[in-house]
Amino acid sequence: MIVMDSNNNTVFRCTFHVVWCTKYRRKLLATEVESRLKEIASEVAAETRCTIREMEGDLDHFHMLVDCDPQFGIHRFVKAVKGRSSRLLRKEFSQLRTRVPTLWTNSYFVATVGGAPLAAIKKYIENQKCN
Repeated sequence: MIVMDSNNNTVFRCTFHVVWCTKYRRKLLATEVESRLKEIASEVAAETRCTIREMEGDLDHFHMLVDCDPQFGIHRFVKAVKGRSSRLLRKEFSQLRTRVPTLWTNSYFVATVGGAPLAAIKKYIENQKCN
């Protein structure tokens, strides 16, 4: 069954796979930092009426599967998550302030999920964690 979402005047199904990297691909997303990043991303999603279906990171990059209102825009959501997380994580974890001038690169990857089964994409993102 295809699940649609709506706002006041639009019915939509917009699911995006988003990936971004740490500055200089430094391995900064240790367990505690990654856990806090997930909390921050969830807070931003709740505030922006986006839904995070899956998220997982490795030491130097982070993946998300996000449903986002097209009138709000995925670019605004990503900007909000990256901006807030960089500011808060660098404030809470002093080792992040000394290693890089900013936590994230300016760029990110985003792709619509299209017709791909969400279960397959969720599984891919879950398997991004290197042990």
